[in-house]
Amino acid sequence: MTLTEALRHAREMLAAHQIEDAGLEVELLLRHVLGKSRAELYLELNRELDAHEQVTYWKLIERRLGHEPTAYITGRREFFGLDFYLDRRALIPRPETELLVEKALEWAAGHGEPDAVCEVGTGSGAVAVTLARYLHHSRVYAIDISSDALEVTAENCRRHGVEDRVKLIQGSLLESLPEPVHLIIANLPYLTHKEMRELAPEVAVYEPALALDGGENGLDVIMALCDQLAGKLLPGGLLLLEIGAGQAEAVTERLRQLEPKAEVRVSPDLSGHERVVSLKLAG
Repeated sequence: MTLTEALRHAREMLAAHQIEDAGLEVELLLRHVLGKSRAELYLELNRELDAHEQVTYWKLIERRLGHEPTAYITGRREFFGLDFYLDRRALIPRPETELLVEKALEWAAGHGEPDAVCEVGTGSGAVAVTLARYLHHSRVYAIDISSDALEVTAENCRRHGVEDRVKLIQGSLLESLPEPVHLIIANLPYLTHKEMRELAPEVAVYEPALALDGGENGLDVIMALCDQLAGKLLPGGLLLLEIGAGQAEAVTERLRQLEPKAEVRVSPDLSGHERVVSLKLAG
């Protein structure tokens, strides 16, 4: 069986099971088996898979047919152009979360690199590690309530050579932050109970519910962080929060009540959905 034939057959199998982006998924899995880049794969489409490669590939396809996410099967996920280790102990980073990093780096470019920043709910560490890679002189606190998730973060810190500047902290939101910082960034659980019940099997079965479930209206954890903000953000500092659909008004109202003199804004993602709430304290 050639690479072309394997890809076509696997794509048909995934599509028959209503798995989205079947063409991309089967390609990622085959590249993982062969250890090839996309360009290298397409240069070899007419070559035959050997027996070991075939067995390995079809085992991975079977796992995907069982709705296991490709990122967990391969143990990899790209985020902001960087390659991260991943397993079921941490949420799979989503492309829309890159907007948080873009906003943070945009702010840093205008204000200078902050001495200290904090990511709350770090999970795989994708955001914290990316910030450490781009903000070369900043101390980064990466907080998560899950010790399992922090083990994944630690692996990604080592992979990207930032373990000396990223301090991992197991704790609840901002309670364990040891000092005020210039930047707080968070992608916290924001799904409602109704949304949790409607999740696709890839998410419901495989991804950690702790990183997804935001309570009845999806705002339990986000509001708890807002209520802990006092004294944690330095003058002129910035808070960036990723939010879910329909949550912008409630979050901005709470922040304006807590910090009446602060500048509060909402930014849309590339799809036009309200995605990031920012709060900037007066300097």
